Amino acid sequence: MEGAKRQYSQRRNCLKLMEENKQKLLMHICCAPCSVYCVDKVRSENIEPVGFWYNPNIHPFTEYKMRKNTLVEYAKSIDLKLVVENEYGLRSFITNVYPEFDKRCSYCYNVRLEETAKYASENGFDSFTTTLLVSPYQNHDLICETALKMADKYNVKFAYYDFRTGFREGQDKARELGLYMQKYCGCIFSEEDRYKKKKKQKS
Repeated sequence: MEGAKRQYSQRRNCLKLMEENKQKLLMHICCAPCSVYCVDKVRSENIEPVGFWYNPNIHPFTEYKMRKNTLVEYAKSIDLKLVVENEYGLRSFITNVYPEFDKRCSYCYNVRLEETAKYASENGFDSFTTTLLVSPYQNHDLICETALKMADKYNVKFAYYDFRTGFREGQDKARELGLYMQKYCGCIFSEEDRYKKKKKQKS
């Protein structure tokens, strides 16, 4: 409950500053399809975000490269400024999630949102948000909890948005645009889970 109140308070304060044109927003982007609705939403509020690519949790390298390149091209097409922190972190990822593979999402959120908050703080941004908030399949509360922790650590505001209401709209638009649509969350274990589900459905 306290976390929810804090999210609301920070969002209200962030929007007030944005309306006064004093706020610079850094948007962590996990992939191009998820960014579609998120960018449209903040732009509808007269806020121009700067995109931030940092996703060392995506494997294998061919998948990482495909998602990154798709975002780079999409950002160009909508005139979105994009910062690319290019790190493919398979070995680091496995080292950090071993042996608790089923609790890997906590590490994924932590490493990406920490880098986002750190970059925002060091480069003159007042707040940050993330497109991870658009997916109904992600742990929304844990994302917010992690973002608030990183906001405190780096003395930068977390601009909370519940983008989930536009998830289907964004996915439909992404398909219409012909964007690459990934089949799993990102890490090798989520790809493994996808095949396990397929196998269960067939049996």
